[in-house]
Amino acid sequence: MNYHAGLDVSLKEISICVVDADGKTVARGVSPADPEGVAGWFLAKSLSPRLIVHESGQLSIWLQRGLERLGLPALCIDARKAHKSLSARPNKSDAADAEGLAQLARTGWFTPVHVRSEDSDRLRSLISARAHLISLRKDLEGHIRGILKTFGIRLTGIGKGGQRQGFRDQLAAAGERNAVLRSIADGFIAAHSTLCQAAADLDHAVKEKVKTHPVARRLMTIPGVGPVVALNFVALVDDPSRFGRAENVGAFLGLTPRRYQSGEMDWSGRISKCGDGAMRSLLFEAATTLIGRVKKFSALKSWAVRLAARRGFAKAAVATARKLAVLMLTLWKTETEFKWKKEAIA
Repeated sequence: MNYHAGLDVSLKEISICVVDADGKTVARGVSPADPEGVAGWFLAKSLSPRLIVHESGQLSIWLQRGLERLGLPALCIDARKAHKSLSARPNKSDAADAEGLAQLARTGWFTPVHVRSEDSDRLRSLISARAHLISLRKDLEGHIRGILKTFGIRLTGIGKGGQRQGFRDQLAAAGERNAVLRSIADGFIAAHSTLCQAAADLDHAVKEKVKTHPVARRLMTIPGVGPVVALNFVALVDDPSRFGRAENVGAFLGLTPRRYQSGEMDWSGRISKCGDGAMRSLLFEAATTLIGRVKKFSALKSWAVRLAARRGFAKAAVATARKLAVLMLTLWKTETEFKWKKEAIA
């Protein structure tokens, strides 16, 4: 028989529904929230669905990989688009959602989601952990400044570099004023030192990783693109062949304008900001570096500087960020490096 199944995933259990070619429910139930539990449920029911779908979510990547390893025809689908169909149903429950997903699998009214490889997720985890530690350090420094300003103490010239020893030296000096500030300073100095060291360790790990990653090293030949930008781009895209045209990566990263067209109205607005916000921010920083700090001439820099003079820095930086994304994907797919003298502008 031609069966299709839907999985509604939660932390404790998975609701399963199987329908036939006519959309009639053949079986329904629950299984443990792991790939082995799902496979065991189908085995116990003696069912071999043609397709099993589940929505994208926190557990979807792990579940998809597990189901594929067990030989099940599983597919992860876009939760946002699936929600529009499921929300039209009169009742909301895990069992009803599983049935709705099974019907989507039967009709084909769904959008598949690319599931990244484990190597890409390890890279993403390393980069995001580094970024989170840096964010925590900045938050802690801002909190400390706020406390000390109450007593008229302003920290200035905290120094550059990952360790930021100058900040802790000034904090220690502020603690000499009284016992309360000494207690506060001692605790914050220890926490700040630990955060700085942890962030520095992960920063070193990123730099070591990029040394042995040929694609990332190739992308770093582009002016403005450093280790973090290159590795994050590689981890996010994962498989460059899923983009038929290099220009499509701009829309994937939310760097293309929104469009509204209805009747005689047709206008483009600001960039869509779809996709990964962290990667978009990194590309914007790379574009800013290219326009303002890179001294060596290239056709890409010349184009960006002319655009900044004509349209303003902010718009030029966004356009340059998109150019960088397209260029990075192009170099990846063609296995070439950036050419400083005669670089084609996408």
